[in-house]
Amino acid sequence: MGSKSVKIEDLMAESGVKFGTSGARGLAVDMTDEVCYAYTWAFIQYLEEIGQITGKSKIAIGGDLRASTDRIMSAAARAVEDRGHIPENCGKLPTPALANYGIETGIPTVMVTGSHIPEDRNGIKYTRIEGEILKEDESGIKRQVAVIKEGVFDKKGMFLTKENAPSENPLAATSYVNRYVDFFPKGCLRGKRIAVYQHSAVGRDQMVEIFKDLGAEVTPLGFSDIFIPVDTEAIRQEDVDAARKWAGESDFDTIVSTDGDSDRPLISDERGKWLRGDIAGILTAAYLEADAVATPVSCNSALEKCCWFKKTYRTRIGSPYVIEGMQEALKKGFKRVVGYEANGGFLIASDMEREGKILKALPTRDAVIVHLAVLLLAMKRRKKISELLFELPLRVTFSDRLKNFPTERSFEKINGLLSKDGKGNKEAIEGIFGKNFGRVAETDTTDGLRITFESSEVVHFRPSGNAPEFRCYNEADTESRAMEMNRICMDIMSSWRNGFAEPASQTQGI
Repeated sequence: MGSKSVKIEDLMAESGVKFGTSGARGLAVDMTDEVCYAYTWAFIQYLEEIGQITGKSKIAIGGDLRASTDRIMSAAARAVEDRGHIPENCGKLPTPALANYGIETGIPTVMVTGSHIPEDRNGIKYTRIEGEILKEDESGIKRQVAVIKEGVFDKKGMFLTKENAPSENPLAATSYVNRYVDFFPKGCLRGKRIAVYQHSAVGRDQMVEIFKDLGAEVTPLGFSDIFIPVDTEAIRQEDVDAARKWAGESDFDTIVSTDGDSDRPLISDERGKWLRGDIAGILTAAYLEADAVATPVSCNSALEKCCWFKKTYRTRIGSPYVIEGMQEALKKGFKRVVGYEANGGFLIASDMEREGKILKALPTRDAVIVHLAVLLLAMKRRKKISELLFELPLRVTFSDRLKNFPTERSFEKINGLLSKDGKGNKEAIEGIFGKNFGRVAETDTTDGLRITFESSEVVHFRPSGNAPEFRCYNEADTESRAMEMNRICMDIMSSWRNGFAEPASQTQGI
């Protein structure tokens, strides 16, 4: 039987399935068996090349609850076998649970998930034995050449013959539950009433189990057999309304949830108001008594203004960049190093000791640690979650996105606001935004274009790295002003997409 060689860079261009944060994502119909097989082959071949795996190694595979996930998991398992290794089927489980298992056992992992994006899309997230792949690994995978035997795939790129998946090993999911149940004091949540908004989050059962095992009274809500694209960074209005309704009907201390693959948290106060992810991240870092914190440039500046931490590192947006920031902190000698993103995903780079117990490092996005840390911090300080927020400087962030906004168009509009030296063009910016936001104080092009006005208000534009979406982040002293700013900016962005000269918000004098 013959074979063909497939360059991964060429396959990415041809299929439309490209690498974003920590892995590949695209439309499920474009993620054919052949594409997913080739990408996983390339990942394994790259690990062999750099000496991460030798001989016959186990590689753990897991997935979320999308309809296309089982098929893609099978394609990944076939690639593992054909490279001479052993696929270990960890079933449907949270991304951090699979990563945690890989780190504990010293094996790579392959997680099939599209995270928070709609069900018609999916993705594959790869981790090395020490955690997420970084940008240098992404480049290494892209330059690989996969070898595909003839007669394996049909003309549409689907397997000609199907094989049964390996039997599931529940150990990874169990180990993730034990990570928290064993570290935190027995019964530490006793007396707390927690609602778990389950929807289609793959970690919905593990969340219930962890909180119950720690003594809380847990009420599952909102279970769904249909995949729901919950985005913790751009929360749907129906999720805002549902949380307030549930809180109004029952005396919950908090409502918690996650996105589809359960690496990004949602946590509400006792009134059912969802906390912003970058605020929850500050509170989580405080509970863990971090001495250094890495976070993207888009996150709330209350991090520095609160003066709770010895050092902060501002990075580009995306967990690989946060990990690089954490690695820099470790090199500088900091001992309790953490990171978080605006979506709430929390990363731990150091082993954390508390009362003689060790919470091992997990340098990938996690959600459950945020739920637990915020609750326990409130209990420690004898406050409600809403009251914790008053301990922070009054800085409020708000964000939203325009879907189906071509990435090249996003960059074109940002570039139109830059000068020849690549910095923000204050005159051009004030020509568009001055009426609403005043004069420009400074700009930052670390990731997209972040504009700080003399009022200290912030506008930050950035194309999404995972989908054809244009995101806008705003920061102000009050929630109402941050939301108003965001509405103005979304009007401006809409005019950019539609090609109009003036945004509706400016013509109406808002």
